[in-house]
Amino acid sequence: MPTTHSVLDSPVGPLTLIATDGVLSAVLMSAHRHPRLDRGVRDDAALAPARDQLAEYFAGERTVFDLPLAPQGSPFERRVWAELQQIPYGRTRSYGELARALGRPRAAQAVGAANGRNPVAIVIPCHRVVGADGALTGYAGGLERKRQLLELENPTLLSPPALF
Repeated sequence: MPTTHSVLDSPVGPLTLIATDGVLSAVLMSAHRHPRLDRGVRDDAALAPARDQLAEYFAGERTVFDLPLAPQGSPFERRVWAELQQIPYGRTRSYGELARALGRPRAAQAVGAANGRNPVAIVIPCHRVVGADGALTGYAGGLERKRQLLELENPTLLSPPALF
């Protein structure tokens, strides 16, 4: 089966969905730079399940994705991406917490690099990773999109705590 793609309008801008052999292999935002990624022919019907689930996510009706995925990356990157999928909707983890969960407590920077190379944005929720102090840090789609996604999932997550 050839590589296919579809474009979905979303609250964070257009998303390009790419399937390889019928399996979702990328969700790219306009800010992503993937010049070597083959987008193939446009086929909205082939990507209908991904389109539908992303639309449900943005409507606040879906908290977990149920799609077969085929992201291309190194074994370490795939381990990081699998761990990202364990972060619950509306919650965050730090790069250090992910490194410890992977049994590599000193690998926070490597986790950050793998997080930044996640080709399946939103579905593999790399936006849920924050700095050790909870600050929003690097996001391939841009920090404003990261903020939008986190606020969509949990409007109080980024609110400063009340003093009284």
